[in-house]
Amino acid sequence: MWKTAHEHILKLTVYEPGKPVEELARDLGLREEEIIKLASNENPLGPSPKALEAMRRTLERAHFYPDGGGYDLRGAIAERLGVSRENIVLGNGSNEIIEFIGHAFLGPGDEVVVARHSFAVYKLMAQLFGADTIEVPDPEYTADLDAMLKAITPKTRAVFIANPNNPTGTMVGQEAIDRFMAQVPDHVLVIFDEAYHEFLDKAPDVLPYVRQGRNVVVMRTFSKIMGLANLRIGYGITTPELAAVLQRTRQPFNANGIAQAGALAGLLDEDHMRQTRELTHEGREYFEREFAAMGLEYVPSFANFVLVKVGDGKEIFEAMLRKGIILRAMGSYGLPEWIRISVGTMDQNRRCIAELKELGKAGKLATRS
Repeated sequence: MWKTAHEHILKLTVYEPGKPVEELARDLGLREEEIIKLASNENPLGPSPKALEAMRRTLERAHFYPDGGGYDLRGAIAERLGVSRENIVLGNGSNEIIEFIGHAFLGPGDEVVVARHSFAVYKLMAQLFGADTIEVPDPEYTADLDAMLKAITPKTRAVFIANPNNPTGTMVGQEAIDRFMAQVPDHVLVIFDEAYHEFLDKAPDVLPYVRQGRNVVVMRTFSKIMGLANLRIGYGITTPELAAVLQRTRQPFNANGIAQAGALAGLLDEDHMRQTRELTHEGREYFEREFAAMGLEYVPSFANFVLVKVGDGKEIFEAMLRKGIILRAMGSYGLPEWIRISVGTMDQNRRCIAELKELGKAGKLATRS
């Protein structure tokens, strides 16, 4: 029967996640604590202690269904952002918000506009619903909003703008965003993916467009700065009218109660977010300084990772794996010469650089001439 599945499903590209620590430990016969993972832009400090305590308390109520409407968490997010609870939609990770958008607005013959080197899931979700993806060149690995605007046609239903962008770490500024929003047609839904928003010292502000009632969805997550990637909890911010549509597409209990409890406590733990931000800035600056000293080309980043050109990305990825260090090869993003390295603790960062330098001594890295 598998042959009778929809053709666009059979052709769907499978998303490649970062290699799990457990899998590498089995493959190499190492203890898990000997391995460092700098592949998936996770928080090396882990969750907020307050979030951990809240989740432990909620475990005692694991026999009850969660609050399907996420009343408390949606209320806390809304209060923090100066919007109403009706503006907030919870997702099983912010990825699920993309799926809601697909269910509600995408179908065969529709078009989605993205930057060429943007998050792979946008294209995968378009494929899932039979829509076509228009990839727009991104000079200096930064989304070109003017070019994306020109790529919009009557068939365009959505434009995805990751800011900061994954996997490049680049950011589009307020002026470019405002210029884009002043001209984007009314039949297009604009999605700002702000998974790394909290790492920014000064972030562009797109929430005014939500308050103005524009066709905008802003996506954020608890996976990154709040260290809750395992819980799969994120949210969308949009108009009450669009939120009501997206709410109709979700499963009744898509955000589990333990995740909601951890997210609510983590949202209120400013100290943990500050410590994560400081560690990220220190580690990112360290990586960029070391890459420059090693003669490696890299993309200056605003997120908690750095994209660096090493030559044969797959070869370097595999060589580092054998050393017990998990990085992310970028071949699936059309960047076979690059790897993406997430910021870890400073000890992890130093070990990573030390091992890269050994590969450099062996002539494995492609340094600038």
